[in-house]
Amino acid sequence: MTLRQLEVFLAVAQAKSFRRATERLALSQPGLSQHIKELEEELGAPLFDRLGRSVNLTEAGRLLEAYARRLFATAEDAKQAIGELRGLRRGRLQLGGSTTPGIYLLPRIIGKFHARYPEIEVALRIANTREIEREIQSNGLDLGIVGGHIAEERETCVEANIDDELVLIVSPTHRLFRRREVAPAELARERLIMREPGSATRQVAERLLRKAGVELKAVMELGHTEAIKQGVMAGLGVAIVSIHTVGAERRTGRLGIVRLKGLPLRRHFHVIRHQAKRLSPAARAFIELLQSETKP
Repeated sequence: MTLRQLEVFLAVAQAKSFRRATERLALSQPGLSQHIKELEEELGAPLFDRLGRSVNLTEAGRLLEAYARRLFATAEDAKQAIGELRGLRRGRLQLGGSTTPGIYLLPRIIGKFHARYPEIEVALRIANTREIEREIQSNGLDLGIVGGHIAEERETCVEANIDDELVLIVSPTHRLFRRREVAPAELARERLIMREPGSATRQVAERLLRKAGVELKAVMELGHTEAIKQGVMAGLGVAIVSIHTVGAERRTGRLGIVRLKGLPLRRHFHVIRHQAKRLSPAARAFIELLQSETKP
């Protein structure tokens, strides 16, 4: 069993396609098939079920996948440990951000990080919290910054926390626009626009309001905060969003912010990583900058 065979195996497992795996590895179809065949012969078990064009892992394949991922994570740790001798003069940092921090917080921090460490290449993937957690678990990202750590798997752990506040936003024509705060029970009268299930913003808001005896009922679900803000400005309803997302609209009077009386909607953005993965110097430096730039 070789590292190359395991690399080919993981590429097929992730792509669920021999053709897409060959494109990813720049390997010929016969060459890829030979690697898989030799691996299956050595292990004495089929690793993939081939159903038409679909390729899925067998039970043996799923077992091997877990071990292979740990093996490559360990190899990457070895490279990073040696790379620490070179400091922060080179490297790559792969970040994931859930929608709110990914769009409204991280670009500014990445800009400052690049100015400080111009030789470090930074990539940012934006998705909802569940997707970012899955990529952390599969070792596809170095760090994830998410609005609510909701995974139960042991592979991820929280490295740091960043403060955030959720607020009610209303249009300038709404009856609550001039109000600084309202009782949580008043939300029962409102048409509420919410993010999709799987959004940490939605999950946190529902949990905190449920504790106050308020059950939210979404009349509209939109998959992006920008769409939600446009919906509120158009008078379609009200919404609960991170205060980081409405700075410009608040300054120009296009949206009003209302807080809930006696119910602070506070949460953290969690910086998560794979529990078995060593933090690189670049990742440590990014976390330190993120914390310093988001202090209240």
